[in-house]
Amino acid sequence: MEHKVALVTGAAGGIGAAVVRALGERGVRVAALDRDVARLRGTVAAAVADGLSVQAFGCDVSDSARVDSVVGAVEEQLGPVEYLVNAAGVLRLGETRDLADEDWAATFAVNATGVFHMCRAVVSRMVPRSRGAVVTVASNAAATPRTQMAAYAASKAAASMFTKSLGLEVARHGIRCNVVAPGSTDTPMLSSMWHDESGPRGTVEGRPEAFRVGIPLGRLARPADVAAAVVFLLSDQASHITLHDLTVDGGAALGA
Repeated sequence: MEHKVALVTGAAGGIGAAVVRALGERGVRVAALDRDVARLRGTVAAAVADGLSVQAFGCDVSDSARVDSVVGAVEEQLGPVEYLVNAAGVLRLGETRDLADEDWAATFAVNATGVFHMCRAVVSRMVPRSRGAVVTVASNAAATPRTQMAAYAASKAAASMFTKSLGLEVARHGIRCNVVAPGSTDTPMLSSMWHDESGPRGTVEGRPEAFRVGIPLGRLARPADVAAAVVFLLSDQASHITLHDLTVDGGAALGA
């Protein structure tokens, strides 16, 4: 993977930042994208201080024109993009009947439409080169219903099926498209769901009133756990794997 170029969205923190670091440690030149430019610069500065080749690009993936512009700038400055990781995501919690139109629209704009924008811009450039790999970070909620997460689950299911369908279209061009579906991972997105100190325990042990089993492995995932799965699917070790959904949730979805 050394000296190849990767583009990672949602790179300012959480799983996206862990993917940036994991790729950088393998000698990949990484374009780190996020709409939170201030936070992104801090993440990138830390990576560069550790000797990694990472460059920050401010980008809102829901903005089609901005995505096209940034992808062009990445290829001009760093070279042809070999790897795309869609890790940008937002979470709006609430009972379905209480969700506002804006909550639904914002969730899909990033989690599903943003994946479409990025894939269209990057894969269109990969096709003439007949190489490339895409990984979309979805969620185990894409296949397992969750209370108060209807918009999030639906958007992640859409992103997952979009990625696999794209993979079917571009397989003849030597481009692989896969999905990593994390469960509860120790990130700010997860902690935003907790209201008191019982939150982490309830996540690990399960919450029958919300129809959630716990995590059989007995711990939250680390962002690095998810990043390792992403890197594997991008790498030549996965050269004959495409249209695959790799769940990284400690068994929380019971294999769903």
